[in-house]
Amino acid sequence: MTTKNDGLFSAAGLPLLIGSVPLGSHRDALEWIMKATPEIPLWPQLPSNPLERMMPQFSEGIPCIREENPGEDAGRIFYDTSWAGFEEDMLAFYEDYLAAEENPGFMDESRFAVSRERAAGLYLLGEELPGFPDLHAVKGQVTGPFTMLTGIKDKEGRAGYYNETVCDMVVKGIRMKAAWQTRFLGRRCNRRVIMFIDEPALAGLGSSAFIGVDTDELRRQINEVAEGIQQAGGLAGIHVCANTDWSLLLGSKIDVLSFDAYGYFDRLAPLSEELDAYLGRGSILAWGGVPTSKVEDIAGESTESLVALWERQMKSLVKGDRDIGSLLKSCFITPSCGTGSLPEHSARKVLDLTRAVSLELRARYLTD
Repeated sequence: MTTKNDGLFSAAGLPLLIGSVPLGSHRDALEWIMKATPEIPLWPQLPSNPLERMMPQFSEGIPCIREENPGEDAGRIFYDTSWAGFEEDMLAFYEDYLAAEENPGFMDESRFAVSRERAAGLYLLGEELPGFPDLHAVKGQVTGPFTMLTGIKDKEGRAGYYNETVCDMVVKGIRMKAAWQTRFLGRRCNRRVIMFIDEPALAGLGSSAFIGVDTDELRRQINEVAEGIQQAGGLAGIHVCANTDWSLLLGSKIDVLSFDAYGYFDRLAPLSEELDAYLGRGSILAWGGVPTSKVEDIAGESTESLVALWERQMKSLVKGDRDIGSLLKSCFITPSCGTGSLPEHSARKVLDLTRAVSLELRARYLTD
C-alpha cells in the first residue's frame, strides 16, 4: 500500500467536518452532518457524553491506561503500570498487536475494536452508509497518540509521553484502533476512508510544557499511526486546531493536513518549499477557514467573506502550473475545529457555511 496519495483522490473543494457536535442525540447529529457533507459524511462525537471525550473514547484495551467511573463527569483516567497483572496483560497486548499485523481480520473482535458504548455515532453511521448512494468517501477520526500521551498522566502528574513503555503501547494501540476503524467504515460503503488523527496537543510544541520532546521521534510516531491507516486502505489525515511545527507534519507520511486557516494560515504559507513537496506528491490541504473558536467570529462571517478569504490565501500559493483551480482540487473546505463546545445555533451556522463556501468555490473554479 502506498504511503502517499499519489493523486489518486481529488479533494475537489468538497466540504468536510471535524467530529464533535453539541447535541445529545447521535441521530440528530448525523442528520446535521448529512445535510452539510453528504458527499463525505463522518460519524458524530458527542462530548456531552463523558465516554465520548477525547481521552476515554479510544482508551479501551490499552493496559497501561486505567479508569475510575469512566461514564461519569467526575470519572478519572490515568496511566498505571504498577497494578497486579499488568505484565501479563502487556504481554497479551503485544501478542494481539502482532496477530493483527499479520492478519488484519483479527482486529474485528479484538481489543482494538472501539465499543458501541464509546462510539455510538460510528456504529450508527456504519448502519446508515449502505443507504447513501452518492458518497465520494467517508471520514473517521481517532485521538492522536501525542494528545493522549500528554493529556493523560500518572497519579504523580507525569505525562505518559515520558514513559517508554506507556509511549510504545499507546502509539501501537492507536495505530490499530485507527486501522480497525478504517476497515470498519470501508467495508460498509466500498469507498475511500479518510481517517483523521486528532492532535490538538501539537499546538503546544515548543512551549515549556513539552521541553524534551524529540520532533524526529514524534514524526516517527505519527508515521506509525498513518501507515496503519494506509495499510488498511485509507488516507491518513491529521488535524491540529492551532499553530504548530508545520514542517514536522508536512514532512511526515500523512495524506491530509487539516489546519486552522482562519487563524493561522500566515504561519503555514511561508513554508513554500515544504508545501511544494507536500502538494507535489498528491497530498491534500483541509482548509479550516470557517471559524469555530469565537461565537462573534462565526456571527460576523458570511459565505461571501469566507470565499474571499480562501481566494486571498490561495493566491499566495499559486506557482508555476499550480493555479487556483488546481489548488481547489487539492483542498477540502472545513471548519477550523469541531463544534462540540459551541451553542447549537453557532454550530449549525458553521456547518451551513462549510457547505455554502464549498459550493460557491466549486461553482467558480471547477465547472469544467
